[in-house]
Amino acid sequence: MLPTKSYKDLIVWQKGIELVLAVYRYTETLPREEIYGLTSQMRRDSVSIPSNIAEGYARGHQKEFIQFLLISQASAAELDTQLIICERLRIGNNILRPKAESLLNEIQRILPAFIRGLKTRRWTLTARR
Repeated sequence: MLPTKSYKDLIVWQKGIELVLAVYRYTETLPREEIYGLTSQMRRDSVSIPSNIAEGYARGHQKEFIQFLLISQASAAELDTQLIICERLRIGNNILRPKAESLLNEIQRILPAFIRGLKTRRWTLTARR
């Protein structure tokens, strides 16, 4: 069983929330013309990471939880790509971007290990219905 009472106890979810805040701060520094482009997409992808972790956990079934963790992983890859684009375009605050990148890298290390643990039954998720 996961040693948690809530998705809020999961470190990967907590890091996801920190990432959302870092991405919002960083995207505030992007050019105004990016508000409907990179800014909007980066914010949606960052919010998607902890949101899918929470939704998958709340579903109460291990297979569904893993599926939602995989969706979080995909959103993390999208966000990583967008951060690289910003860096190469030389837009946004270079002091704020590394914080978002660091949190994202940490999440991208945690998620695959967490998924492997669930798949190998090292942890189980019991239905809460």
